[in-house]
Amino acid sequence: MKGVSEEIDLNQSFKAYDVRGVVGESLNAEAIEAIGAAFVDVLSLAGKDVLVGGDMRPSSAEFSQAFARGATYRGANVIMLGLISTDELYFASGKLDAAGVVFTASHNPAQYNGIKMSKAGARPISSATGLFDIRDLAQQYLDEGLPVSGDAPQGTISERDVLADYAAYLRELVDLSAIRPLKMVVDAGNGMGGMTTPAVLGDTVLAALPLEIIPLYFELDGTFPNHPANPLEPENLKDLQAAVLEHSADLGLAFDGDADRCFVIDERGLPLSPSAITALVAVREIARVQAAGEANPVIIHNLITSKAVPEFVAKSGGTPVMTRVGHSFIKAEMATQGAVFGGEHSAHYYFRDFYNADTGMLAAMHVLAALGGQDLPLSELGAEYEPYVATGEINSQVEDKEAATASVLAHFDGQPVDVMTMDGTTISAADGSWWINLRPSNTEPYLRFNGEGRTAEIIEPVRDAVLAIVRGENATN
Repeated sequence: MKGVSEEIDLNQSFKAYDVRGVVGESLNAEAIEAIGAAFVDVLSLAGKDVLVGGDMRPSSAEFSQAFARGATYRGANVIMLGLISTDELYFASGKLDAAGVVFTASHNPAQYNGIKMSKAGARPISSATGLFDIRDLAQQYLDEGLPVSGDAPQGTISERDVLADYAAYLRELVDLSAIRPLKMVVDAGNGMGGMTTPAVLGDTVLAALPLEIIPLYFELDGTFPNHPANPLEPENLKDLQAAVLEHSADLGLAFDGDADRCFVIDERGLPLSPSAITALVAVREIARVQAAGEANPVIIHNLITSKAVPEFVAKSGGTPVMTRVGHSFIKAEMATQGAVFGGEHSAHYYFRDFYNADTGMLAAMHVLAALGGQDLPLSELGAEYEPYVATGEINSQVEDKEAATASVLAHFDGQPVDVMTMDGTTISAADGSWWINLRPSNTEPYLRFNGEGRTAEIIEPVRDAVLAIVRGENATN
């Protein structure tokens, strides 16, 4: 990068946990080159290996090359991983003990791209642990040009394919070879799950498992011609749900664009909540480590997962620990607590054996092992882990989020409720019959609502009253 740029403001694309922006507007190759240089300088990576990969988005290959130029200019030895999912980066970063990046915008539309970063050992980078330092130095390099390297040697570029090692490692963690035969539909949404699913669960890399895979949209296409790669939106699950019923499948799996999140559909075409998956996997992981002699294993969950999660953890002999929403908080707490597993309402699942990082594929394998290890259908197996009624996440675009939250608190003033302000505002009925959480988004102009009750009749009136307040005079639409 020889010139300077006054067009790109990196404040627009650097978020609390990662980098995300519109290609050609808030991110371009010149900016990425500066970020690559700053990544090396801030993390003192000159002379060390740096891993670089990207998803199937049209700009990911160009951005990977640009990042490599900046990183090698500042002395890092770049290992190009090629096409990878986000959890492949975490695997490689943990296995090779090297810092790295993956170019992806996850579930965002095609015009977006971004960067998820990792320190060596798959340790997270957030605004509190260096991400904004990288932003500020990259902006300086972008505005003023990269510093003259002097006599310092530039780094090298090599290539490495980690897909086979990633697949083999996951199969070591969950053995599916002896489960009963299962038929499943997998919707990759034209994202990286179209590459990782055949490698891990199919026979393209390793020996076949007792799984019949019916693929939906496995073609890698970052323009997302079939539907957005965001399974959190119910509309994007309709093709998968229809296919599960059409093929009389035992279950369906849906991955987001970078394949680090996985959503599960039962044989009736109905979704299992991520909280139910969290509880199911937690029970399995607690039993596994207890059998190896570990007492009181810790399970992490964020504050808006179902209260069934800590209840199942405690009943199974584990120790539940609540944290804020967001992967950097979960990962930090995983490391601090030595937790065996962690789960979020957004279908991010974290494993100690996966370097405390999140992987939707490993969570899916636990579901397959649980389902294939007994004869009940998934609907009956999953029902045990969903004893409460959840509202799901409901977003409201609000001009004054603090005022809206204050109005909700005023509504409950004098009522028998408890209030917690760990992450947004959580209001819980004193008798334990319901809870709600209002949390301002870190990345979008939304106030997010989540709630849960013992029954629909209990939680729905609370939901309606709160949303009416939130969407009153403060709402913009």
